[in-house]
Amino acid sequence: MFGFIKKSLGKTVDAIKTVAPQKKVTFTKDELEDILLEADVEYELVEIILNEIYQDKITREILRSKLLATLAYTSYTEPQFTPPFVELIVGVNGAGKTTIISKLAYKYKSDGKSVLLGAGDTFRAAAIEQLTLWADKLEIPIVSSKQGHDSSAVAYDAIDSAKAKAIEHVIIDTAGRLHTQTNLANELKKIKRICEKAHAGSPHRTLLILDGTQGNSAITQAKAFNEMIGIDGIIITKLDGTAKGGSIFSIAYALELPILYVGTGEQPENLTPFDKYEFVDGLLDALFQEEEK
Repeated sequence: MFGFIKKSLGKTVDAIKTVAPQKKVTFTKDELEDILLEADVEYELVEIILNEIYQDKITREILRSKLLATLAYTSYTEPQFTPPFVELIVGVNGAGKTTIISKLAYKYKSDGKSVLLGAGDTFRAAAIEQLTLWADKLEIPIVSSKQGHDSSAVAYDAIDSAKAKAIEHVIIDTAGRLHTQTNLANELKKIKRICEKAHAGSPHRTLLILDGTQGNSAITQAKAFNEMIGIDGIIITKLDGTAKGGSIFSIAYALELPILYVGTGEQPENLTPFDKYEFVDGLLDALFQEEEK
């Protein structure tokens, strides 16, 4: 797993090397400020990190402890539930919702679990078609409707079908953009209510998909979705295609929400569980040389 995360940080590491071309045993605060900003850590968080460091020469272990502290909320405990386990997938168009749904479905199927998809983004015909193609490719059932139909009805039917067939996982797509944010908020709230009617306690998990290439601008997006319907966890997509990997620190710190997975490629199997220790060490390996014994 570590290889995938480290490889996906390649562009971020390249950006860091423009301000810190040589590995060192220690760095100054000024050097560290340039490095963190170059990795797209939000300026306010960079200031917090630096203000909590009292040493003039900053070693790997000092920086490691501070970076890990910003990821304090990344642990996640799955809720208790009666099957099926219902997940609602939210996020703006283009963030990679459909691809992530296919990756989650692939993961569950690989784990020996049964899965059903709900094509709840009825606002875009392309979203329904794309999800249907993935369902066919992965050979898993899908409940869908026509463009413009009631998305909450799709969610209800998907859950109802899963219960009738004793399917263990239901993954429901949602619209990423309606004409106004109020419309989107109302639709997402309605879907959550209908899920609860279809199966008490659901959705058991609402996941927000964030595009890693957007860096810190994703924080505003995430806050808006969290205020709309409440988010249980985050998946970062396209981490391998961005030099903004440091924004993960800002996102986790600002939102106090767990990051569950990172997308590390286009294929269904390219979904890596987020491990804060592996992520931090992947960045630090690019900065620090080992101290001489």
